Amino acid sequence: MKTASPPDAPTGAARDVPGPRRGAGPVRRVRHRPLVLLAALALLLAAAVLSVMVGARPLAPGTVFDALFHYDDSDAHLMVRELRVPRTVIGLVVGTALGLSGALIQAFTRNPLADPGILGVNAGASLAVTFAVAVLGITSAARFVWFALAGAFVLTVLVYVLGSIGAGRGTPVKLTLAGVAFSAVCGGLTSAMVLKSTATLDVMRFWGVGSVGGRSLDILPVALPLIGTGLVLGLLSAGALNALALGDDTARALGTRLVATRVTVVLAVTLLAGTAVAVAGPIAFVGLMVPHVVRWFVGPDQRWILPLTVVVAPAFLLAADIVGRVVLPSGELRVGLVTALVGAPVLVVLVRRRKVSTL
Repeated sequence: MKTASPPDAPTGAARDVPGPRRGAGPVRRVRHRPLVLLAALALLLAAAVLSVMVGARPLAPGTVFDALFHYDDSDAHLMVRELRVPRTVIGLVVGTALGLSGALIQAFTRNPLADPGILGVNAGASLAVTFAVAVLGITSAARFVWFALAGAFVLTVLVYVLGSIGAGRGTPVKLTLAGVAFSAVCGGLTSAMVLKSTATLDVMRFWGVGSVGGRSLDILPVALPLIGTGLVLGLLSAGALNALALGDDTARALGTRLVATRVTVVLAVTLLAGTAVAVAGPIAFVGLMVPHVVRWFVGPDQRWILPLTVVVAPAFLLAADIVGRVVLPSGELRVGLVTALVGAPVLVVLVRRRKVSTL
């Protein structure tokens, strides 16, 4: 004799997945996003304060306050005004530009291992700057920033065009290989020009390592409008990049203007990465690591990734610069070397992960 099942008995997959727990992870992540933003802002403030206080000669908070608001020409006050405050400001500006350009490239190419260095943008800017110094005799950063922008733009377009030829247009692997190839070519040409001229070598050996120290604030009147324009263009592209992540056909069906979005992102990356390289030299891995860290906390929504990257990236760059100041008994380690030492192991870990952070 058959026994009827109770009318409220769960059937199929519903028996294995309790209703209230389904989707708990994403919901929890969404709820924590404001807290993550507040924590990132606190981290940035702490990094900026420590950047002014910490160095070969540590300074007390009271000394820093007096130097900023009651300047008296003493050595400590001179150090704060002329060395550490400009260094901190440059770190904030360059970190913001590098982080956002990396996040935009990763979303644009749908490649979680992309950044301005890996895709050759920094190499193109460096080659153009080296040409300006070696051939045209330009040594002012405020003047060769335009060469850096031109080099970054040309390399960005070339990498994307070459990586989009043939079947499977614009796949992450093809774009990465194209970027590596162009980076190698630009690196070889840059080295040839530097080694050919002693005067060029003297200028480029410090700039080429990548540093926020020893940079003058005189370049900011030129750099800030360019980076500000790239910042606005990049942040305004967040919604379109979310649609683009679903594929071209779906994005088009949702009303996204694909050509306009791609042109806007390429322009933003050119302005951000090119200006950052002109100001501080090529600094690697900031644009690669920071967007990954941000995605781990807030998920794949570019409307959260891009603003948070703008906050976290300068904090990371300033922290790396602080480490470079104190890690050696005498002298200091350039921030470009510190980010490379930290970023190389992180890149290996990301490549070995079966599932890299979702885009």
